[in-house]
Amino acid sequence: MDADDFFEKFIFDTSNFVPGLSVDCVAIGFEDNKLKVLVLKWKAGDDLWALPGGLVFKNEDLNNAAIRVLNERTGINLPFLEQFQTFGEVNRRDAKTLNQNLKSVGIQGEILDWFSQRFVSTGYVSLVDIQKCKLQPDFSSEAIKWAALDEIPCLIFDHNNIVKKALEYIRNQIHYLPIGITLLPEKFTMKQLQYLYQAILQKELDRGNFQRKMLKLGIFIRHEKQLEGKANKAPYLYSIDKEKYEQLLEKGYGFAS
Repeated sequence: MDADDFFEKFIFDTSNFVPGLSVDCVAIGFEDNKLKVLVLKWKAGDDLWALPGGLVFKNEDLNNAAIRVLNERTGINLPFLEQFQTFGEVNRRDAKTLNQNLKSVGIQGEILDWFSQRFVSTGYVSLVDIQKCKLQPDFSSEAIKWAALDEIPCLIFDHNNIVKKALEYIRNQIHYLPIGITLLPEKFTMKQLQYLYQAILQKELDRGNFQRKMLKLGIFIRHEKQLEGKANKAPYLYSIDKEKYEQLLEKGYGFAS
């Protein structure tokens, strides 16, 4: 959607949207053994970075709004999406920064005042395969990138805190979220899976103990060894049996570190 279409269809009729309500999306990927978060750079200058976020139509379910907003702002469709927390601090947004960015994309007058009201934001977390994502920033964004956790820039408003809470949620729900299904390639090694869990839990895991616990779950399909180096030293490749995975979730059983 280009700028003209955006203003014509939505901006000039703020009555289309739920006042004071927004969604912010934390898209998390895994690459080079690191967790990464998707961030957008505003066109307003001053090196302003933010999470993909947006408004909610009055006739739109909140979950659908999050899916739509992330797609419109980044070009990706979510394979997994879950609401994790609502952020409602009175002063969670900086008025000066907000007005600066809105004016940079041509928003003025009464519409600027509407956007300047207090907004409560619902946070959504998405686990995605970075290799399958074709990123396309929207007209209000200058750039888009995957930032490693230790390289996330200073984000606007309370967005750094939103990222922090999303990561806490992932760690707390690691038993039940489709971690390996969405963050790893279809076939992976146990070492890759261990690196993923270590990145999420932010701690080292014993290799032998980790593999025993994982294989005991009975949800992995073992494939032929990778043809690299000596055949007897090549690691096995695994994939997840999704049917058995779902059965495991229904029983409420998962991985414990």
